Amino acid sequence: MNTIQTESINAIRALSIDAIQQANSGHPGLPLGAAPIGYELFAHHLKHNPLNPDFIDRDRFVLSAGHGSMLLYSLLHLFGYPVSIEDIENFRQAGAITTGHPEYGVCKGVEVSTGPLGQGIANAVGFALAERMLEARFNKPDLKLVDHYTYALCGEGCLMEGISYEAASLAGTLKLGKLIILYDCNKITIEGSSDLAFTEDLTARFAAQNWFTAECDGIPEEIGKCIEKAKAQDKPSFIKIKTVIGYGSPKAGSSSCHGAPLGEEGVLATKKTLGYPEEKFYVSREVRKHYSDLTKQLGEYEKNWNKTRDLYKEKYPEEYKEFERVMSLKNIDLSSHKELYSFEKGVATRKASHITLNRLASLLPEFVGGSADLAPSNLTSLEGLKAISEEDFEGRNIHFGIREHAMAAICNGMTLHGGFRVFCSTFFAFSDYMKNAMRMSALMKLPVIYVLTHDSIGVGEDGPTHQPVEHLAGLRAMPELDVYRPADAHETAAAYIDALRSGRPSAIVCSRQELPLLDGADERAEKGGYIIRDCKDADAIILSAGSEVALSVAAAELLKSEGISVRVVSMPCFEQFERQPEEYKNSVIDPSCRVRIAVEAGSSLSWGKYVGLDGDYVTMDTFGECAKPAYLWKKYGFTAENIADKVRKTILKNK
Repeated sequence: MNTIQTESINAIRALSIDAIQQANSGHPGLPLGAAPIGYELFAHHLKHNPLNPDFIDRDRFVLSAGHGSMLLYSLLHLFGYPVSIEDIENFRQAGAITTGHPEYGVCKGVEVSTGPLGQGIANAVGFALAERMLEARFNKPDLKLVDHYTYALCGEGCLMEGISYEAASLAGTLKLGKLIILYDCNKITIEGSSDLAFTEDLTARFAAQNWFTAECDGIPEEIGKCIEKAKAQDKPSFIKIKTVIGYGSPKAGSSSCHGAPLGEEGVLATKKTLGYPEEKFYVSREVRKHYSDLTKQLGEYEKNWNKTRDLYKEKYPEEYKEFERVMSLKNIDLSSHKELYSFEKGVATRKASHITLNRLASLLPEFVGGSADLAPSNLTSLEGLKAISEEDFEGRNIHFGIREHAMAAICNGMTLHGGFRVFCSTFFAFSDYMKNAMRMSALMKLPVIYVLTHDSIGVGEDGPTHQPVEHLAGLRAMPELDVYRPADAHETAAAYIDALRSGRPSAIVCSRQELPLLDGADERAEKGGYIIRDCKDADAIILSAGSEVALSVAAAELLKSEGISVRVVSMPCFEQFERQPEEYKNSVIDPSCRVRIAVEAGSSLSWGKYVGLDGDYVTMDTFGECAKPAYLWKKYGFTAENIADKVRKTILKNK
């Protein structure tokens, strides 16, 4: 290793441990051990331009082991990204762009928010899949408009998580040859040696999943040779790189340097071992110049791509115009497409979802997605369009396999890459499997659409394992996620239209059973809540969502014959309703009417703010059971008669 290279790698190490020590929190072990990996990749293999971090055809780098964030911030700073030395000094402080784990949209050069271990690997699969699909759609025999790699750096923790198995299996099946995982193999986790709980042969595991594999020591030249071998493959690559956690520190090779600062004495001792000056946040003039020279060379990547782009634009102007459009996707306004609301009869909202998905697919070439092996049940197939396969990436149906967690995280990666508006689907009860990836969609404000079907005890004989109860309340509690539970086909169309227009992550929760087309259900559903059956001087308000809205309307009709006036409010999306002006919200849920009944075949937990102290519930705070749906609806009180009785009793209680 030449001197300037050694000094440059040690600068990464020194900046990292100084920042962690100043913050008095962080993870010094990975930056110290993996610095040669980061340096070699960023200096000699990663196609990027620090002066334009958003250059379209850049390679993507994902730090799956997000706790080692100071490795990334040090690299970004030294290579000239907009990460200043002050940003390094403010690591983990309020308002800093150098947050404890990398956060997308906060710091340039961070491609995806990582933190929960293993998700970064699945995100990387999503990046690589999007690249391959865009390549198939836009590249020409003479001009490659899309041609870049995705790299992910991970550790033992990422590879223990089940999501890594799921994602790697799909990547191997699809032979995503431009995906390269760099495994920082230091054999240490928080509790000690990884051998305490993790002894499998990882190279053999990835080989069995149809990956190219290679192994080397943590020496830049060896790492570089492995990367170049990987780039020559037609399938994804896994490179095992043997490193020492906490390299150079008094705690090197031990778990004690994984997640705690080294201490002032430890930092000084580490710098002494590395032959590095003691001064805090020091980078020599020679090292600065070396990184500056590398940055200037990296600019050639974008210059070369710009030449290709200009030739492409001249030779294929219509294709380039479409490429520009899909790569700059933001919110999609479909308000002029009234045909999306056209339904002849009542259907299950999963069927209405299927009809709407296919209508959208005909309008939006970038609309792609699939299911976790449940498309015939979720009804998510885009009819007449091909499926993605290792031989053909021009399709728009994606078979994710029974891999819910990876599916959601892959969709996050595809969305972040750009070029597509993505949906994915499973049974609502299985959304728990992918909850953390949905949470990351919400944190990053990614407009992934989650289609979740079989939404209640209406599932019937499949029993309580498949009957969601607490799931609606759980998803509604998640910030930045819009949860729709449409009552009929019209509200289903409204959910999709609003999801695409808003550009926010959305969960559209659909029924298995058929639902009638409701009188009064219309485009007002896009507001999240609206009056579906009104009356003069309401004695009570029934608030409902999904399949129970029809029952609520029927209950109101029963009460009308008794002289009791009831307004019925459909609440397909709480989050969208809350964004409406206060005047509108009060016009829907009249503050002067204190008798309010929430009706939903799920937990009562999310309805309290609308029901108030004087109202009541026809909800479900227990698990269901295996029985025919008709029996279950009656047993758990979801009948017009029971709802009407609850209204009567609540009126009496409030007199």
